[in-house]
Amino acid sequence: MNSFKIGLASVTFRQKTIEEIVALCEKAGVDCIEWGSDVHVKTAEDAKKAKTLCDKAGIEISSYGSYYRVGAKKNEEWLTLCENAKIMGAKSIRVWLGEKDSEKTSDRTYRKLLEGTEKICTVAENYGLLVCPECHDHTFNNNTQAFLKLKNDLNKPNFKTYFQSRYFRMEYDLDRIEKTYEFIENVHVSYFDQMREQLTKEKNENYLDTLLNKFKERNFSGAVILEFCESDESFFEDILKLKSF
Repeated sequence: MNSFKIGLASVTFRQKTIEEIVALCEKAGVDCIEWGSDVHVKTAEDAKKAKTLCDKAGIEISSYGSYYRVGAKKNEEWLTLCENAKIMGAKSIRVWLGEKDSEKTSDRTYRKLLEGTEKICTVAENYGLLVCPECHDHTFNNNTQAFLKLKNDLNKPNFKTYFQSRYFRMEYDLDRIEKTYEFIENVHVSYFDQMREQLTKEKNENYLDTLLNKFKERNFSGAVILEFCESDESFFEDILKLKSF
């Protein structure tokens, strides 16, 4: 039995309602849901609905998947995100670190990014929330060393990270897990993305399984969250795969 929780990112099914997603997750035996801020949970009323339905189904709310760009200086938007996350009982808010790869970030932009991250982390502390940037190209968190630099310079205990693979750099992925493991709050996975981005290049069908076994070996206790699948049918298949660890 695995040590981590199995979750779903609601953005996987943007066309479905909150009610439909909860019903689907309950049927699949999912442990938790990461609710997206772009479609499903935009308001306090949405947050209350998601919380009520998840509680009734016995499903936790692991995180609030926002598309907040750190450094945007949208203070009111950040407060709303924190309030909605608090209503749902989410532990963390997912964010994007700026708008450029770390290699293309100037010293001046980095200082602004650091200042912006510090500000939102301070606000999030008042709500008992973690701030977790997604691993994504065209953001500062595209690189292991970049994240570690920001983490060290920031010195905020409620600043952690997601782990997410692009499925074509195994050595890099395993190294990132090792170097950032103590700061990894949640993991985004996708068998669909693995097929789309990895198998056409190296035909490594066990790529994602290798990464998940690494987390299992370390007794990872966070959430492994399925983000995107090929169809409703493959959703159930993918959840079963994740439960097999």
